[in-house]
Amino acid sequence: MNINWYPGHMKKTKEEIANNLKLVDIVLEIIDARIPESSRNPMIDEIIGNKPRMIIMNKSDLADKDINRKWIKKFKEEGIPATTMNSKEKINVSRIYDLAKTELADKFARNESKNIENSVIRMMIVGVPNAGKSTFINNVAKRKSANVGNRPGVTKTKQWIKTGANIELLDTPGVLWPKFDEKTGLNLSYTHAIKDEILNVEDLTLKFLEDLQKTYPESLTERYGVDPANPALEIYEDIARKRGAVTKGGDFDYTRTANIILTDFRSGKLGRISLERP
Repeated sequence: MNINWYPGHMKKTKEEIANNLKLVDIVLEIIDARIPESSRNPMIDEIIGNKPRMIIMNKSDLADKDINRKWIKKFKEEGIPATTMNSKEKINVSRIYDLAKTELADKFARNESKNIENSVIRMMIVGVPNAGKSTFINNVAKRKSANVGNRPGVTKTKQWIKTGANIELLDTPGVLWPKFDEKTGLNLSYTHAIKDEILNVEDLTLKFLEDLQKTYPESLTERYGVDPANPALEIYEDIARKRGAVTKGGDFDYTRTANIILTDFRSGKLGRISLERP
């Protein structure tokens, strides 16, 4: 499948990130814990350069615990502090602040030497669409400061959000990049970082089932009572039959079945699944 999605506002966002770096102390990169590699925009490295950075592995409650730990270790080895998080639950804001302060030790030391009392850390929030940036911001701010939606591309412009925790956040729209390989495109589509409306969800779901057969076959059995050893199309149709996704004429409703399967994965009903491993 050839998947690409690069709306016009994303090009503008890339320029905005570069132009506003000087306004912040550190970049907070929100990624999807289920796809830590695919949900990291390679353009961000080029844009932010040597600016201090942290990684938040959001939606960690939907990903495999053991795999989460391995990714945290990998990022640490690369010199990037990272932590897992679930934005739907109460966030330990002090933990984020302390991680950032450690990364900004030189700045705080300079302020102290000049008798400057400024404990506020200004963070720029970046990430791909639907990584959970807005939900994260609202949780940290303890109020609805950013627009939230379960569709990619909800945030369209930058916005400053002040919190009561010595943290100021600069939100930016989710941004993808012009071209990515098939596997990255599939992973972004599975997790809804790319809109379903521009995809062939039937083909996408067949690919997804093939991936699950290799990595989490037990999830298919536990959720749908199917045999993961069968061909993916047979599994697809078996799920359609079991869920009543059959037309009056007796044909399988592949679109409805696709929506059932993808929704189960995205909501966590298929279990904790990590699609990428370090």
